[in-house]
Amino acid sequence: MSVRETIVEGYRGALPTLLVSALGGLLAGGILGGMEAELEAVPGLLVVVPAFLAIRGSVYGSLGSRLSSALHQGLVEPHFTPDDRLVSAIAAALLNGLGASLVAATFTFAILTALGRRVAPLWTLALIALVGGALAGVILVAVIVVVVFGGYRRGMNPDNLVGPTVTTAGDIFGMAALFVATRLALAVT
Repeated sequence: MSVRETIVEGYRGALPTLLVSALGGLLAGGILGGMEAELEAVPGLLVVVPAFLAIRGSVYGSLGSRLSSALHQGLVEPHFTPDDRLVSAIAAALLNGLGASLVAATFTFAILTALGRRVAPLWTLALIALVGGALAGVILVAVIVVVVFGGYRRGMNPDNLVGPTVTTAGDIFGMAALFVATRLALAVT
């Protein structure tokens, strides 16, 4: 295979993924851009956003990798039937996502308070992080299971699907969940 053919083949495989990721990032940015009132009403929320999105990528990327490895090793079947390994992996991801979201909210509050910056009450940031983390987590679990299992059944390598799926879906659904959680927290206060 020539260098040119290798490059063309690489772009042919990567370009659709890159385009979907770019569009997903723009959509997530659009959601963030539409949250001006919420960002003003909840001081410190903008500081939570990058950590919140990074947590989605880390926790649910790990889940996708675990599922992919389990499929390759024959430890789970690519069907949507409850399996102890699958349920345990999902439960661990959801709990890790919630715990890390709470830590991010707590650190945000502590750091901004230490810097003398204006910040929403800890319970407000914690509520937003927990509700947003739960909403995004449930959606991401569903997306990852469908994409990894569906791709595997169609003869695709799920390892190649996990990264772009988690990145794109995590940004879109993470921002949407954060928006809904913030609206809920503002309605409660």
